[in-house]
Amino acid sequence: MKLTLQKRLAASLLKVSEKRIKFDESGLSDIKEAITKADIAKLVSSGTISVIPVKGVSRGRARKAAAQRRKGRRSGHGSRKGKKKARTPKKEQWMNRIRALREVLAALKEKKKISNTAYWNLYRKAKGGFFRSKRHLKLYIQEQQDGTVKNEK
Repeated sequence: MKLTLQKRLAASLLKVSEKRIKFDESGLSDIKEAITKADIAKLVSSGTISVIPVKGVSRGRARKAAAQRRKGRRSGHGSRKGKKKARTPKKEQWMNRIRALREVLAALKEKKKISNTAYWNLYRKAKGGFFRSKRHLKLYIQEQQDGTVKNEK
């Protein structure tokens, strides 16, 4: 049995596609006799005619991938769109580096590990881009252990 009229009426009544209308096998004789929208509505309320739910796309995999990205994974060469300078601009790199260096210098000055004159010499060198990193600054200070720079430890 096709029951196309009933399927079409049920679809228009429930505002879904005809493909999603499901007839209960036990009530086929009742469905066959139903020829008006009112008859179909009664069958829907009794549960003889029902709607097949929409199948969605699971977000489980997407959530897992997002969690990995938050941890810093999945950021290899194949996942990158911009150039290195676009991802972290030169200015931003400089800001991060100079702030770190100035923090170290301020801490050393406060602990009296370096004199005021040594502090300003190192400060100007840092501003001029002499030091590549905090490590480079500390190595330089250790090498320059003459009268102006005291032991770092």
